Amino acid sequence: MARDIQITFDCADPAALAAFWAEALDYRVQEPPAGFESWEQALEAMGVPPERRNDASALLDPEGAGPRLFFQRVPEGKQAKNRVHLDVRAAPGLEGEARMAALEAAAERLVSHGATRLERHEPAPPLGAGHIVLADPEGNEFCLD
Repeated sequence: MARDIQITFDCADPAALAAFWAEALDYRVQEPPAGFESWEQALEAMGVPPERRNDASALLDPEGAGPRLFFQRVPEGKQAKNRVHLDVRAAPGLEGEARMAALEAAAERLVSHGATRLERHEPAPPLGAGHIVLADPEGNEFCLD
């Protein structure tokens, strides 16, 4: 049996970065604990001071198939290129110009939500289908492919 995994992002603003990735992946913010209508209400009841209420956020795949994403505040900023990155499958089943057009549309949408476009790699058959490299609002690189 395969193990469940969680992908953790170190970041400066967990709520904002979680909102970006929820948009990018069609995920949703994890619901607050049972008995609470909001995270604000739950954190208040837990005695978490207001300045610590954006220390973490989590996203879930609404279909339950993908991994949980966890965002945790850290004091330091991003220092170097990611050694691990996400590939967002934005053009499944498409090839050639149709594929690249779908990737461009996805890139434009994510740029409007705070991503930065880094580079485009053209299709290079037989193995290279083409992809676009972006960075999320805190500089973490990822690919649309």
